[in-house]
Amino acid sequence: MKTKRAFRVWQRHFTVYTKLYKSSLALNFVEPVLYLVALGFGLGAFVKEINGVPYINFIAPGIIASSSMFAATYECTYGTYVRMFYQKTFDAILATPINIDDLIAGELMWGATKSLLYGTIIIIVISFFGFVNSPMIILAIPLLFITGIIFAEISVIFAAIVPGIDSFNYFYTILMTPMFLFSGIFFPLETLPPVVSKIAFFTPLYHLVNICRAFSSGELGLIKWDILWVFVAAILLAPYTFRLMRRRIVK
Repeated sequence: MKTKRAFRVWQRHFTVYTKLYKSSLALNFVEPVLYLVALGFGLGAFVKEINGVPYINFIAPGIIASSSMFAATYECTYGTYVRMFYQKTFDAILATPINIDDLIAGELMWGATKSLLYGTIIIIVISFFGFVNSPMIILAIPLLFITGIIFAEISVIFAAIVPGIDSFNYFYTILMTPMFLFSGIFFPLETLPPVVSKIAFFTPLYHLVNICRAFSSGELGLIKWDILWVFVAAILLAPYTFRLMRRRIVK
């Protein structure tokens, strides 16, 4: 795999995105803002504080993380599948000097870029409205890209094994929705049975929420273990992503 050729795949996706960004913006940006407003102000009128933090300030970092997650997963599930089967984009790309590994790396880079882009937009929005307590939130931005790679890897793995596009319903219902609800975005997981926290530990969103919340508050605590988990998970998932997608494309 050559980084330059993988970048060409990324560049192709970016060029297409600049022509279609308005519809993507509505999906990946407006929805998390609605969650922030509806729950932060609506439910926040009844739940004043959590751990001494105003409720809307508590959930705002989690919305950064969830927006980042969904941006990468939408792109690397439906987006990747459509490019692979319906638009025949993969066939056209592979007719050039770009090989399969370059193509897969480009997909992962693009998914991580979408994660970085939309997470950063939410950071700007919540900072503008004063829901961030520390300028250290800017340090979360590089980690949005790294966790974006994890979400992209998981999504591409699923795109490689699903029998059809309708099967993504299982991916979102069984994996993504529970991860969204039980990663500490809306309430501390300590309020639930301990087994929930133990399961959440193995999900990337849980660690990204911890990272965003720590940088947002300026209280870093044990965040180094969350950062370590993110880097290790990205490395461990990579071989499976390339192997399964390579097998799907060749087949």
